[in-house]
Amino acid sequence: MKERYFFISNDVETTSLWNHTLSDITGKKVWKEGMPVLLNLYQKYGIKSTFFFTGHIARLYPDIVRMILPHGHEVGCHGLVHDSDKAFDVLRLEEQIEHLQQSKKILEDISGREVISFRAPAIRVNGNTPKALLETGFRIDSSIASQRLDFMFSFGARHKLKWLLSPRKPYFASSNNLARKGTSKIMEFPINSILLPYVGTFMRISPAFTNVIRCILHYENKLRNTPVSFIIHPNELIDEEITKGRIQRRSKNYLKYLLADKIRYRLKLRNLGQKAIPLLEKQLIYFSQRDYKSITFREYYHTHLDQ
Repeated sequence: MKERYFFISNDVETTSLWNHTLSDITGKKVWKEGMPVLLNLYQKYGIKSTFFFTGHIARLYPDIVRMILPHGHEVGCHGLVHDSDKAFDVLRLEEQIEHLQQSKKILEDISGREVISFRAPAIRVNGNTPKALLETGFRIDSSIASQRLDFMFSFGARHKLKWLLSPRKPYFASSNNLARKGTSKIMEFPINSILLPYVGTFMRISPAFTNVIRCILHYENKLRNTPVSFIIHPNELIDEEITKGRIQRRSKNYLKYLLADKIRYRLKLRNLGQKAIPLLEKQLIYFSQRDYKSITFREYYHTHLDQ
């Protein structure tokens, strides 16, 4: 029987979901409150995970990176910052290279380990991203969500149309399109979707439907040996006060503002903080009881490099 793989990865940033903005104060709560919850759960269920840190939060709170090292987790890069106007799908090649170089150096200096895995902030990439990754020494990307259809609720929707035809198993990507197979040295780890994504956000919005997605992914694994991949953010596990005021508008286009800011913000408030913890634990229990092996992206990459 072939081994079943369950990848769980974590995007670690300063985003305040409660207030729809970036906040260094939120970053400190992520470090002090969200990360310990995740690490305790992973230790309880024998999970090995990849943590994608922005360079910004790592530079602010270096111990947020160091705290995962004794547990055998992987340090990955989540770009330099999480600002929507500095997303990788709007940056030129030279700018992407600069962001990757800076964030990689910050993380490697703190951890003392080589960083080869990347996930773009807000999973926004363009045709230059594979070149930028190769130029800066990355070998792994996880920014493509195969067959995900809720992209109209996020920024970069036009580029995300390419996801509809992307492979569902890990693959080596094209040199100018991470959503297609090719001959580059970048291994893409798709983010699981069954029309809607298998991620912490949707788990909180609709726990029942997420369980349906989970069962379908388990069935797909049995049929095609496709690894199951789940994403959570430690900022989903913290409680914050909601400050009154207008929702930050990140686009001049009203439709984008309505979908990607106002409606998405309201949805993301569901089951935040302490309410999210038992929902996450149920996902871990499900795969633990079915003998899935939980490893980091880096470990899978090195194990399957010559296969």
